Amino acid sequence: MLWRALLSRLGISLVTLWVVSVLIFIGTNLLPGDVAQIILGQMATPESTAALRAKLGLDKPPYLQYVVWLQNVAMGDLGISKAGLGAGLGTPIVEILEPRIFNTLRLTGLVTVIVIPISLFLGLIAAMHPGTRLDRAVTFSTLSLISVPDFLVATMLVLIFAVFLGWFPAIVYLRGDETGWVLIKTLAMPILTLVIVASSQIIRMTRATVLNVMSSPYIEMAILKGVPRKRIILRHALFNAVGPIVNVIALNLAWLVGGVVVVEQIFSYPGLAKLMVEGVLMRDLPLVQACAMIFCVTYIVLIFIADMATILSNPRLRHPK
Repeated sequence: MLWRALLSRLGISLVTLWVVSVLIFIGTNLLPGDVAQIILGQMATPESTAALRAKLGLDKPPYLQYVVWLQNVAMGDLGISKAGLGAGLGTPIVEILEPRIFNTLRLTGLVTVIVIPISLFLGLIAAMHPGTRLDRAVTFSTLSLISVPDFLVATMLVLIFAVFLGWFPAIVYLRGDETGWVLIKTLAMPILTLVIVASSQIIRMTRATVLNVMSSPYIEMAILKGVPRKRIILRHALFNAVGPIVNVIALNLAWLVGGVVVVEQIFSYPGLAKLMVEGVLMRDLPLVQACAMIFCVTYIVLIFIADMATILSNPRLRHPK
């Protein structure tokens, strides 16, 4: 049964990835503007524009462009940049992506290391003391933060910590050799913004899931027998709540990788999301498509891992009737 579920989820993931690739290709080709016109400028003649379009392969039918692009992506060839962002026209996209992917993964990794333990701790503390002032404070705080958009959180943090207090820089400037406290201080603002936004969802889901498990008959029986609530939550309820908690963690990690566009733009962080925005502005379609596929693959892989964790943690899913 486990292998059947694994193969089923894998097949769904591959089909989803193919559908997403079609949507990405269609969406990027619907963007207004012409990359050839952008490269040559407004004074370019129609003949020179047509020649450049032919050189870039933009004169081929859309379906043929999609087939060639999909074959190349499947082989690991992301193509070349048609606008040459920061590296010159014709630069392989892989060379452009490498430093940006490293920056995004570094930021995401630091946020993840902070978010997961803090969120699980606060969610469990709130579940251990339902209805108390502590629980109400955690619930009110998380609801408030979930309701606030990330750009507003980032703006308020800039006003407080960069403008008024002057503790951290408002703009992230990376030379590449930062380590230790210098690196932490440089990345403090985007990290703090992402921690605030991402932790709220995980805290609420952890609390809600644990409390839902606590209403199960076997938990109520343990309570009637006098088992301490802390022991019940940590040794019995938490394991059965792993599936939904892992799902929401996976969703937030996927958001951290692909949904930090606003944060990277506000702080000028040289990550993958900011590169994608630059590609859209320059109408560099291969670059935009490559970034979008990386985001989608990351999202699908994380959801696949979350599904597997849910199945492994729930015997009823491993052995359905």
